[in-house]
Amino acid sequence: MFSKSRINEPGPKTGDETAAKTPEAGAAPRPSSEFTPSSAPKAKPPASTLSADLTITGNLKTTGDIQVEGTVEGDIRAHLLTIGEGATVKGEVIADDVVINGRIVGRVRGLKVRLTSTARVEGDIIHKTIAIESGAHFEGSVQRQDDPLSTSGPAKPAPAAVKPAPKPAEAG
Repeated sequence: MFSKSRINEPGPKTGDETAAKTPEAGAAPRPSSEFTPSSAPKAKPPASTLSADLTITGNLKTTGDIQVEGTVEGDIRAHLLTIGEGATVKGEVIADDVVINGRIVGRVRGLKVRLTSTARVEGDIIHKTIAIESGAHFEGSVQRQDDPLSTSGPAKPAPAAVKPAPKPAEAG
Protein backbone atom coordinates (compact mmCIF):
# COMPACT_ATOMS: atom_id res chain seq x y z
CA MET A 1 0.00 0.00 0.00
CA PHE A 2 1.20 3.51 -0.76
CA SER A 3 1.54 6.11 1.94
CA LYS A 4 0.16 8.79 -0.38
CA SER A 5 -3.04 10.40 0.92
CA ARG A 6 -6.20 9.89 -1.09
CA ILE A 7 -7.05 13.61 -0.86
CA ASN A 8 -4.47 14.44 -3.50
CA GLU A 9 -5.56 11.71 -5.91
CA PRO A 10 -7.66 12.88 -8.87
CA GLY A 11 -10.19 10.07 -8.40
CA PRO A 12 -10.50 6.30 -8.72
CA LYS A 13 -8.89 4.56 -11.63
CA THR A 14 -11.02 2.33 -13.81
CA GLY A 15 -9.84 -0.81 -12.03
CA ASP A 16 -10.31 0.77 -8.56
CA GLU A 17 -14.10 1.17 -8.59
CA THR A 18 -14.62 -1.11 -5.58
CA ALA A 19 -12.45 1.15 -3.44
CA ALA A 20 -14.61 4.09 -4.46
CA LYS A 21 -17.78 2.27 -3.45
CA THR A 22 -16.50 0.98 -0.10
CA PRO A 23 -14.05 3.41 1.46
CA GLU A 24 -11.83 2.03 4.19
CA ALA A 25 -12.75 2.86 7.77
CA GLY A 26 -10.77 5.84 9.02
CA ALA A 27 -9.65 6.77 5.52
CA ALA A 28 -9.68 10.41 4.54
CA PRO A 29 -12.65 11.28 2.34
CA ARG A 30 -11.73 11.53 -1.29
CA PRO A 31 -12.71 14.62 -3.24
CA SER A 32 -16.04 14.49 -4.96
CA SER A 33 -15.78 13.73 -8.64
CA GLU A 34 -18.83 15.99 -9.02
CA PHE A 35 -16.70 19.06 -8.28
CA THR A 36 -16.45 21.20 -11.37
CA PRO A 37 -15.18 24.72 -11.86
CA SER A 38 -18.79 25.87 -12.32
CA SER A 39 -19.62 24.83 -8.74
CA ALA A 40 -16.77 26.95 -7.38
CA PRO A 41 -17.70 30.33 -5.91
CA LYS A 42 -18.66 32.57 -8.80
CA ALA A 43 -16.55 35.59 -9.55
CA LYS A 44 -18.16 38.95 -8.89
CA PRO A 45 -19.84 40.18 -12.07
CA PRO A 46 -18.55 43.42 -13.60
CA ALA A 47 -20.32 46.69 -12.84
CA SER A 48 -23.38 47.56 -14.90
CA THR A 49 -22.48 50.58 -16.99
CA LEU A 50 -25.01 53.20 -18.05
CA SER A 51 -23.41 54.82 -21.09
CA ALA A 52 -23.05 58.55 -21.68
CA ASP A 53 -25.83 58.64 -24.30
CA LEU A 54 -28.34 56.96 -21.97
CA THR A 55 -30.99 58.85 -19.98
CA ILE A 56 -33.02 56.90 -17.43
CA THR A 57 -36.15 58.23 -15.74
CA GLY A 58 -36.95 56.00 -12.79
CA ASN A 59 -35.35 54.28 -9.82
CA LEU A 60 -32.50 51.78 -10.03
CA LYS A 61 -31.90 49.06 -7.44
CA THR A 62 -29.26 46.33 -7.41
CA THR A 63 -27.07 44.40 -5.00
CA GLY A 64 -24.25 44.73 -7.52
CA ASP A 65 -22.19 47.61 -8.82
CA ILE A 66 -23.30 50.42 -11.13
CA GLN A 67 -21.22 52.87 -13.11
CA VAL A 68 -23.22 55.84 -14.38
CA GLU A 69 -21.85 57.79 -17.35
CA GLY A 70 -25.21 59.17 -18.54
CA THR A 71 -28.19 60.82 -16.83
CA VAL A 72 -30.45 59.29 -14.20
CA GLU A 73 -33.56 61.07 -12.93
CA GLY A 74 -34.51 58.91 -9.97
CA ASP A 75 -33.10 57.18 -6.91
CA ILE A 76 -30.23 54.70 -7.13
CA ARG A 77 -29.45 51.92 -4.65
CA ALA A 78 -26.37 49.73 -5.21
CA HIS A 79 -23.38 48.12 -3.56
CA LEU A 80 -20.73 50.23 -5.31
CA LEU A 81 -21.87 53.28 -7.23
CA THR A 82 -19.50 55.22 -9.45
CA ILE A 83 -20.68 58.48 -11.01
CA GLY A 84 -18.61 59.34 -14.09
CA GLU A 85 -17.28 62.82 -14.86
CA GLY A 86 -19.96 63.61 -17.45
CA ALA A 87 -22.78 61.92 -15.53
CA THR A 88 -25.72 63.57 -13.75
CA VAL A 89 -27.95 62.00 -11.13
CA LYS A 90 -31.05 63.81 -9.88
CA GLY A 91 -32.34 61.84 -6.92
CA GLU A 92 -31.23 60.06 -3.77
CA VAL A 93 -28.19 57.82 -3.92
CA ILE A 94 -27.74 54.96 -1.44
CA ALA A 95 -24.73 52.61 -1.65
CA ASP A 96 -22.09 50.96 0.48
CA ASP A 97 -19.39 52.76 -1.53
CA VAL A 98 -20.06 55.93 -3.52
CA VAL A 99 -17.42 57.47 -5.80
CA ILE A 100 -18.53 60.76 -7.32
CA ASN A 101 -16.69 62.18 -10.31
CA GLY A 102 -19.73 63.91 -11.84
CA ARG A 103 -22.86 65.68 -10.64
CA ILE A 104 -25.47 64.65 -8.08
CA VAL A 105 -28.49 66.74 -7.18
CA GLY A 106 -29.99 65.04 -4.14
CA ARG A 107 -29.10 63.24 -0.93
CA VAL A 108 -26.15 60.84 -0.80
CA ARG A 109 -26.09 57.99 1.75
CA GLY A 110 -23.07 55.71 1.94
CA LEU A 111 -20.73 53.87 4.23
CA LYS A 112 -17.80 55.27 2.25
CA VAL A 113 -18.36 58.41 0.19
CA ARG A 114 -15.64 59.91 -1.99
CA LEU A 115 -15.89 63.19 -3.87
CA THR A 116 -13.12 63.50 -6.43
CA SER A 117 -11.79 66.82 -7.68
CA THR A 118 -14.35 66.85 -10.53
CA ALA A 119 -17.38 66.12 -8.29
CA ARG A 120 -20.34 68.50 -8.02
CA VAL A 121 -22.83 67.63 -5.27
CA GLU A 122 -25.91 69.67 -4.39
CA GLY A 123 -27.50 67.94 -1.43
CA ASP A 124 -26.83 66.43 1.94
CA ILE A 125 -24.30 63.66 2.48
CA ILE A 126 -24.87 61.08 5.22
CA HIS A 127 -21.84 58.84 5.62
CA LYS A 128 -19.73 56.67 7.87
CA THR A 129 -16.46 57.80 6.25
CA ILE A 130 -15.98 60.57 3.71
CA ALA A 131 -13.18 61.90 1.53
CA ILE A 132 -13.44 65.18 -0.35
CA GLU A 133 -10.63 65.98 -2.75
CA SER A 134 -9.44 69.50 -3.40
CA GLY A 135 -11.45 71.07 -6.23
CA ALA A 136 -14.70 69.23 -5.50
CA HIS A 137 -17.83 71.41 -5.41
CA PHE A 138 -20.17 70.59 -2.56
CA GLU A 139 -23.26 72.48 -1.44
CA GLY A 140 -25.20 70.94 1.43
CA SER A 141 -24.64 69.45 4.85
CA VAL A 142 -22.49 66.55 5.93
CA GLN A 143 -23.56 64.19 8.69
CA ARG A 144 -21.73 61.17 10.05
CA GLN A 145 -23.77 58.14 11.12
CA ASP A 146 -22.69 54.65 12.15
CA ASP A 147 -25.41 53.21 9.88
CA PRO A 148 -26.04 55.75 7.10
CA LEU A 149 -27.81 53.19 4.90
CA SER A 150 -30.75 52.77 7.25
CA THR A 151 -33.58 55.03 6.17
CA SER A 152 -35.49 54.54 9.43
CA GLY A 153 -35.36 57.27 12.02
CA PRO A 154 -34.74 60.95 11.53
CA ALA A 155 -32.24 61.90 8.87
CA LYS A 156 -31.14 64.92 10.88
CA PRO A 157 -31.28 64.51 14.67
CA ALA A 158 -29.72 67.96 15.16
CA PRO A 159 -33.01 69.91 14.73
CA ALA A 160 -34.64 67.79 17.45
CA ALA A 161 -31.92 68.94 19.85
CA VAL A 162 -32.68 72.57 18.98
CA LYS A 163 -36.43 72.34 19.73
CA PRO A 164 -36.16 71.98 23.56
CA ALA A 165 -34.19 75.23 23.82
CA PRO A 166 -37.22 77.59 23.48
CA LYS A 167 -39.12 75.87 26.32
CA PRO A 168 -37.25 77.66 29.16
CA ALA A 169 -37.99 80.98 27.40
CA GLU A 170 -41.69 80.11 27.27
CA ALA A 171 -41.73 79.17 30.98
CA GLY A 172 -40.06 82.40 32.04
